[in-house]
Amino acid sequence: MTEPSGGSDKPRRPVAVPALALVALTAIGITALLGGLNETAAAPPPKVKAGQSFDQGQFETQFVESKLTVQRAQNQFAQDKRFLDVIFKVTNKTDATIAVGGLPSGKSAGFSFGRSLLKMTPEVKTKLGGRLFVTSKGVESTQLHPGIPSTVVARYELDATTEPPKEITFELGVYENVENPLTGESVWLLPTEGGLLDADEVTEVAATVTLPVKQEDA
Repeated sequence: MTEPSGGSDKPRRPVAVPALALVALTAIGITALLGGLNETAAAPPPKVKAGQSFDQGQFETQFVESKLTVQRAQNQFAQDKRFLDVIFKVTNKTDATIAVGGLPSGKSAGFSFGRSLLKMTPEVKTKLGGRLFVTSKGVESTQLHPGIPSTVVARYELDATTEPPKEITFELGVYENVENPLTGESVWLLPTEGGLLDADEVTEVAATVTLPVKQEDA
């Protein structure tokens, strides 16, 4: 008897199992990838407490307080002025006298100690930006002498309609001493997320500090 051959001539149905397995494996792979990304995500920077000192490489900084300062008008033709003052105790850890620097403002990243105060939240918008100075016994200067804890003030003038915030938060950078291989000279630089010498990258946030804003008359 001849064996029937009809079964071999029928079109075969598509095999669905491998396709389902592929979908399942893809879903598992995506989940694993996302899970892996979550596991390797950078931890938030540490928080520095008010009154605490923090090593910023080139500087040792104590975050003393933040307060509202009012300067009363000296005559009937002048007006009262209000300032948001942030008080620091800063020690220059180098062997030379250096400038206290300038605060970030607009497209300017600031310089020296001022540049290490990467960002303040909420931002206080002023016409000329914040002012940074050293004060001692009522005398202002711009210099940080080596090894001497100095009182430094970051001052932001508030206009008549601006309500002072209840608290402010600074993102902080830490300077690193880097040697130039061509000259042998060392310079203090703030590292970026892409590397110390990558000027296009965002400066690395080493820590944050939050200070309550005290109400205080001058």
